[in-house]
Amino acid sequence: MTKGTKGTGFPSADLVRAVLKGHSGLGLAFAALLYLICLTGTIAVFANEFQRWENPAAEHMETMSGEAAQAAYRTALDRAEGPVEHVLIIMPSEDRPWPTIRVDAKDGSQTSWVADNSGRITGKVRESWTKFLTRLHINLHLPRSWGGFIVGLAGVALLSSLISGVLAHPRIFRDAFHLRLGGSRRLQEADIHNRIGVWGLPFHLIVSLTGALLGLSTIIIGALGMAVFQGDTAKVYAIFTPPHPAEDARPAPPLDLRPMFTQIAARAPRGRISYLAVEHPAEVGGAAMFEVDDGSSRLANADSYAFDRQGKLYHQQKAAENNAGQQILGSLGPLHFGWFGGGIIKIACSLLGLGLTYLAAGGVTIWLARRRDKGRPAPGWERVWTALVWGQPVALTGAAFTALFTSSVTPLIWVWAAISIGALAAAGLFRPATLSRIGSAITGTLLIVLATAHPTFLGTGDSMALIVDGALALIGFILLAILVLRISVVKKMSRLNADEPDRGDLTVRV
Repeated sequence: MTKGTKGTGFPSADLVRAVLKGHSGLGLAFAALLYLICLTGTIAVFANEFQRWENPAAEHMETMSGEAAQAAYRTALDRAEGPVEHVLIIMPSEDRPWPTIRVDAKDGSQTSWVADNSGRITGKVRESWTKFLTRLHINLHLPRSWGGFIVGLAGVALLSSLISGVLAHPRIFRDAFHLRLGGSRRLQEADIHNRIGVWGLPFHLIVSLTGALLGLSTIIIGALGMAVFQGDTAKVYAIFTPPHPAEDARPAPPLDLRPMFTQIAARAPRGRISYLAVEHPAEVGGAAMFEVDDGSSRLANADSYAFDRQGKLYHQQKAAENNAGQQILGSLGPLHFGWFGGGIIKIACSLLGLGLTYLAAGGVTIWLARRRDKGRPAPGWERVWTALVWGQPVALTGAAFTALFTSSVTPLIWVWAAISIGALAAAGLFRPATLSRIGSAITGTLLIVLATAHPTFLGTGDSMALIVDGALALIGFILLAILVLRISVVKKMSRLNADEPDRGDLTVRV
């Protein structure tokens, strides 16, 4: 290289810096995606509780008779506008002690109703917050195939990170209770990160593995179809789902479900119907599929029965007779979301999920701290990352508050997106510590306001709704209390530094 041409080669120094910045941005974006998925998954453990929180006035019941289900189903069909493709009836359960009747029209619209014990429709189901939360976690509100694929890849990345993290730290199990607090921020964050990773490792592995399998199920089924059935994925689905009756679109009176309920009671006297799906209810080719909890302790404990229009049983699958693959497939959902074993399991899964969320955020925090310790700070990325981490609790709480005033998911998406973008915009105005304090203050305040406003707007008819409100208010007060404590510590250390100016090596990062 001749004199005067330094830095003019390919790639140029400016290009290298731009590529490195873009690489860091991509890494940060993927870390933010992992953080969002872990955070929403932690909250989605309580999806059924939030469903009750949104519908506190629904009449509670332990069971619903075939006569009542038939009455609710017929009323829902009569209220439908246009031809109906499917009707889904979710029966009462311990987690959600009231029935739901969802009508899927052929134009793609859906309407869900709540019924009472006699089968009378009492109103539409409010589920905007529950749908917003679960869809954000499952497919990021993108088209289901694309969104599920991205979430599945995130599960693979998380699983890889957990395994590589264990392999990269040979002493991680030996130092499982070793914490270096109060010193270097990088060492402190690294120790907390590693300890949480070790303490919850079995849970983290199960959640990431099941999430990857659920998210990538479309790809897995496609690969099986190519390998075994010459690309016919319908044959792969047929292994796990009841066969469809012969297509016959001629109009006919709606199916009568009552004889089917009678047959289920005779065939599974100890079973409990979880839900039933009616296909093409007003066509000659109509059919109904029942899923029945067999009462066993297996995670995959659902028997399935399918009836044609005449009430003839044409398919039966007992959970006790499932092969290992079917048992594993049926267990993925309950294992991933913690929907087994009752409230204690849910609370444990939510706490472990909170730890996994901290791991997802902590990796970037450690990387940024390491860069600062090495004299290569990235203040811009520090601000952006803090805005991302604290922007999501604010955005999710804002979306939940919006759900008090609408039963549509779309306004919640807009509120969540607007707050998320606003948080990123704030990264250009405030330092990371200030962003953290603002985020915790707004989240805590919003949670308390939400818990206070909910009974006013939606009522207090369900004790579970009151429990959810109490939990939201408690979390809000904890966030505000921690914020006050942090501010008092900063003030105390500032006074200490002012009194002892010769201790220039003392640094505090809060």
